[in-house]
Amino acid sequence: MSGIKIRHLTKKFEADGHILTALDDVNLQIESGEIYGIIGMSGAGKSTLVRSINFLERPTEGQVLIDGVDLAELSERDLRKKRADIGMIFQGFNLLEQKNVISNVCFPLEIAGVKKKDAIVRARELLKRVNLEDKEKAYPSRLSGGQKQRVAIARALASNPKILLCDEATSALDPQTSDSILKLLKQINEDLGITIVIITHQMSVVTQICDKVAIVENGKIVEEGKTAEIFDSPKSDAAKELISGNNNSFLPLEELNSDKVIRIVFSENSAFEPVIANAILKFETPINILKADTRNVGGIAKGEMLLGLHYGSGVEKDFIEYFRERGLVVTEVKETEVKSHV
Repeated sequence: MSGIKIRHLTKKFEADGHILTALDDVNLQIESGEIYGIIGMSGAGKSTLVRSINFLERPTEGQVLIDGVDLAELSERDLRKKRADIGMIFQGFNLLEQKNVISNVCFPLEIAGVKKKDAIVRARELLKRVNLEDKEKAYPSRLSGGQKQRVAIARALASNPKILLCDEATSALDPQTSDSILKLLKQINEDLGITIVIITHQMSVVTQICDKVAIVENGKIVEEGKTAEIFDSPKSDAAKELISGNNNSFLPLEELNSDKVIRIVFSENSAFEPVIANAILKFETPINILKADTRNVGGIAKGEMLLGLHYGSGVEKDFIEYFRERGLVVTEVKETEVKSHV
């Protein structure tokens, strides 16, 4: 297993005479054996960050340490050897179309000087792990998107990496296939202890398998922590938008027939009691249900609701206290935030 420490990482590019800052003083600690999510909208800097972890992009400033080794201090030869410990899979699969499945998996082994016979044995082991042992002679053009990504995962595992970097690895897949790939990555993490870093713009990917998550916005880390905690109580605007999705239509509170909007989150343990119905009966005051959804967060089913309360009733604080007493996480949603929740 391998840990990653990123210290004061900054990456700048020059374009048309202007300096663009893609990463701005990024600090992260990814522990050995974790599945760590890095999430942000398009252009946030997350792909530059993942490419900096294996020095495909050399930082302008700062450090990347793998098991305490500063990559900037390595010679080119030693850096290439270190990269063998870091596998990578991409959104576009990057398979060699002229080679069949087993040859694609063997390819990095052959480059590393492994004998062809031994490479084939290793490739077959990996194809079995990704449930593609019956496709070894097929060519990529004959495979589905999910099958192509499984081949890419097998190829990335060929050199026995300690770290696996996944750059939007499920973005090109349908939801069901994406779910199967994420389950495969989770199983690989549990079986082999590989540290997995997942770059994505989809909160559903993060909540499904990531232990921790960092939110990237404009090249900066604006929030980080345990996935479940950030889902329950997001602090940054970027996290709130990623969790609840963005809707460009702004709805003022008066159009929602509400004076205050709150977000409540409940888990399986708090889902047995009909808390909304009971609260309405207890306080004899209506509640507007503006949104309701469920998510799988780290294997735990969590519900999310957006509720509209009325100041005129005089019991809005009682509602909030009632929900919190029953183990629900309650946060107030500002009027300017409603458009990204509804």
